[in-house]
Amino acid sequence: MTSRTAPEFRERLLPGPGGWLGTVGLGVIGGLVLWPLSPPLGTATGVLLCALAVFALATTSPVVQVSAGVLSAGRANIPLSALGTAAALDADEMRWELGPGLDARAYVCLRAWARTGVRIAVVDDGDPVPYWLVSTRDPHALVAALARDAG
Repeated sequence: MTSRTAPEFRERLLPGPGGWLGTVGLGVIGGLVLWPLSPPLGTATGVLLCALAVFALATTSPVVQVSAGVLSAGRANIPLSALGTAAALDADEMRWELGPGLDARAYVCLRAWARTGVRIAVVDDGDPVPYWLVSTRDPHALVAALARDAG
């Protein structure tokens, strides 16, 4: 029997209220386009478009997690032993890191609706990636979890 421990940190980067309202707007627009042809078809199309958009947003939102000595961000995983210092970034710092401060070799797990993030150095000499840049709504909690799990 294997024992599972709760992750030190786990966050699914789901959209905020504006993103979910956008899915409703997409459904309304799709329904209005077909309404003149057939009101039932317009209604069905609007509901279907809204449901598909919600499903797409929910299933493509990456998970950021620290658990069992591993950092996962989206589909990528890295052992904490390969990581160096982590720095919490506010919205302005994150914008700079994604713009003029970005190294093209960095691994980036970004969602525009999570404006803050964490920059985590990679200290493994065999890894060509110099650092990870990960979006999160709670950067200080992620930095603390990295420190707890690594220590």
